[in-house]
Amino acid sequence: MLSAFVSAFRTPDLRRKILFTLGLIALYRLGAALPSPGVDYQNVQECVKLVSGGESAGIYQLINLFSGGALLQLSVFAIGIMPYITASIIIQLLTVVIPRFEELRKEGQSGQTKMTQYTRYLSVALAILQATGLVALAARGQLLQGCNEPILADTSIFGMIIIVLVMTAGASLVMWFGEQITERGVGNGMSLLIFAGIAARIPLDGKAILDTRGGLVFGLVCVAVLAIIVAVIFVEQGQRRIPVQYAKRVVGRKMYGGSSTYLPLKVNQAGVIPVIFASSLLYLPNLVAQLTSSSTTTDPSWWQEIIQKYLVDPTNPVYIAIYFGLIVFFTYFYVAITFNPEERADEMKKFGGFIPGYRPGKPTADYLNYVLSRITLPGSIYLGAVTVLPSLFLGAGSTGQSANMAFGGAAVLIMVSVGLDTVKQIESQLMNRNYEGFLK
Repeated sequence: MLSAFVSAFRTPDLRRKILFTLGLIALYRLGAALPSPGVDYQNVQECVKLVSGGESAGIYQLINLFSGGALLQLSVFAIGIMPYITASIIIQLLTVVIPRFEELRKEGQSGQTKMTQYTRYLSVALAILQATGLVALAARGQLLQGCNEPILADTSIFGMIIIVLVMTAGASLVMWFGEQITERGVGNGMSLLIFAGIAARIPLDGKAILDTRGGLVFGLVCVAVLAIIVAVIFVEQGQRRIPVQYAKRVVGRKMYGGSSTYLPLKVNQAGVIPVIFASSLLYLPNLVAQLTSSSTTTDPSWWQEIIQKYLVDPTNPVYIAIYFGLIVFFTYFYVAITFNPEERADEMKKFGGFIPGYRPGKPTADYLNYVLSRITLPGSIYLGAVTVLPSLFLGAGSTGQSANMAFGGAAVLIMVSVGLDTVKQIESQLMNRNYEGFLK
C-alpha cells in the first residue's frame, strides 16, 4: 500500500488533486478554530470545558462532532456542513412530490446543475436560520447551560447580526469547499469534511475516556472500535452480483455484445447518508424547543418536557428507537431515489442485455426490485445497529450525556465508509494510469 501511495504522488495530476484536497481540509480546520467577531473566546473555552460531556451539551454532541467542535465554540465555521445536508434532504424529498424536480433529475447534467443551484439557495437560507438560532441561544445563556460566563462580548442587535452574517458566510464557504473537493480533488467533498471534523475530535474524546473511566475501559473501547471497523469493512464490501448477458448484434460491419457481466448491488447501497440524515433531523426538535422557550419562565411546556426527556439523551431507549427507525426509513428512501429498477431495466434492454431467466423490460425491473428490497433490509438493520449500539454501551454507567461521540458507532461508520470510498477513487485513478493499485 505504501508503494501505491508513492506511485500516486509520482503522478503529477493525481498528486495535484491530493494536495488540493488536503489544502482545503486544512483551511476548513483553520476556520473551525477561528472565533467569530463579537464572541468572547476565553469565556467560550472555559464554558466548553465546564459543560463538556454534561447534560447541557445535549443533542448538540453529534452535530458538534460533525463540525469538529466548531459548533459549541461559535467559530466562523460553527454551522459547518449541516445546512447543505439538510437542504439536500429537503430537495430529495421534494423530488418525489414535485413533478418539476423529477423532470430535472431525468434531464441529466443540465437538470442536476439546476437542482444543485436550488440546493445552494436553500442551504444559505437554512444557514441564516441556524446561525440566528445559535446566536439567540448563546445570548440567552441556553447554548452552554451551567456556565454563567457571558459568551457574547457584544449582545447588541448590530453585533449579533454581524455574528450571524459571518457564520452564514462560513457555511457558504464550507459548502464551496466541499463542491471544489468533489470536482477538482479526490473523494466526496462533503463526506471528507465530516471525516476531518470527526478525526479532529478523536484525541480529545479518547483522553476524556482515559481520564474519567481508566485504562481498562479505554482499552475495551479501542478493541470494540476495531471490531466495528472490521465489521463495517466486511459489510461495505459485500454485494449481490446479478448476472447480465448481452446478446450479439451487428452494427455496420462490426459485431458487438455476446459478453457476460454482472450488476453489483451492495448490501449497504445507501452508504452513510441515512445516518447523516437521521442525525440532522433529530437535532431539530430540541433546537425549536430551546428557541421557543421563554427566558422568564422556568417551567417548560408539556411538549418541551417530552423533547427534553426523550429526544435529547442519546442513551434514552426512546431516543435510540427513534434514531434506529429513522435510519431504516432513510435507508429505504435513499435507495429508492438513487436506484431505479425501471431505468436499469430499460438501459439493459436498450443495449441488448438481459438477466438469464427473465425477459427484458418489466419482468427484469420486478426482479431487480425484489432483490433490492431483500438486501436493503439487512443493510438498514446493519446501519442502525452499528450506529446506536456502541453509543448505548459507551453511555452505560456514565454520568453525563456525552457518549464520547468520536468513538460512537456513527462516527466510526462514517470514517470507515468515507475512507474506503476515497481509497477506491485513488485506486481507480492509479489503475487508469497503469500503476499497481492498493490491493495486490
